[in-house]
Amino acid sequence: MAQLFDFEKPIVELVQKISELQKFSAEKGIDLSREVATLENKVALLKMEIYGSLEPWQKVQIARHSERPNFYDYAPLLFEEFIELKGDRLFADDRSIAGGIALFHGTAVTVIAQVKGKDTKENIKRNFGMPHPEGYRKAVRLMDQAEKFGRPILTFIDTPGAACDLGAEERGQGEAIARCLLAMAGYHVPVICTVIGEGGSGGALALGVGNVVLMLENSFYSVIAPESCASILWKDTTKAKEAAAALKFTAQDLLRLGVADEIVREPQGGAHNNLQQTAEELSQVISRYLVRLRTETPEALEEKRYQKLRAIGAFQEKNTLNLAKGLD
Repeated sequence: MAQLFDFEKPIVELVQKISELQKFSAEKGIDLSREVATLENKVALLKMEIYGSLEPWQKVQIARHSERPNFYDYAPLLFEEFIELKGDRLFADDRSIAGGIALFHGTAVTVIAQVKGKDTKENIKRNFGMPHPEGYRKAVRLMDQAEKFGRPILTFIDTPGAACDLGAEERGQGEAIARCLLAMAGYHVPVICTVIGEGGSGGALALGVGNVVLMLENSFYSVIAPESCASILWKDTTKAKEAAAALKFTAQDLLRLGVADEIVREPQGGAHNNLQQTAEELSQVISRYLVRLRTETPEALEEKRYQKLRAIGAFQEKNTLNLAKGLD
């Protein structure tokens, strides 16, 4: 059974009524087409009302939907070929990060993606999309290769955060993430980063230093998960909904704040409702930016990436003027 959220129940109830009317009409031979059409119009209006005004916590739920497409769903629709490369050449292959070489609209690119599972077994295999240090070191290895051969880099972000178990700390998680950030900041090839689901903390930021940052419509990108934020601020994880509203981490918030460059539209209700449509939208947007970035010089790509990061955020000093007058 498909995962159903509370805010979607009114839609499902109406759809069930339509199904019951159609079944009754077929069994009794009674024409109920007008009644069915009326209910179908109500469903369409209700979907527009609900999905057109989603709250931040509702977007979090959609971003975490058990059937939300992951990188392996998008790969065959975005790329003509994808050759996966594994291992960090130091310790192991981290299955929560996939990487390799692909053809995108005829252009050779390097692709790095965080991958969550669709069920418990796959999530355990992929550590619920939380990379260990070897995953980030694999990413750097492949991106360094892209820099060497002049291939654009496409990253796909979808993680609750980096692994924080004892093994990850023993193998240098902080250093591995920092090395990712340092490496991505200095590349001379185009870098396009796309948040396709969850963008959690430094684990997501490690693959997020790009010339362009795209976000799917119902994705989020945050310094902390809403549950963790609630536990810190209110000592109560049930206040995650309030934390989600305060964090300003939705695609719409981050576009307004200048962190994201563009929002990629999703089908009504989320990407899981129409993978093909979502992939087509994503392909078009990435292609448009890639064409533009490939006209830039290597030096300009590095400098503009730096300036983009420097431009994020703003501060205002309060009462400075009044203090200065008082000193006079």
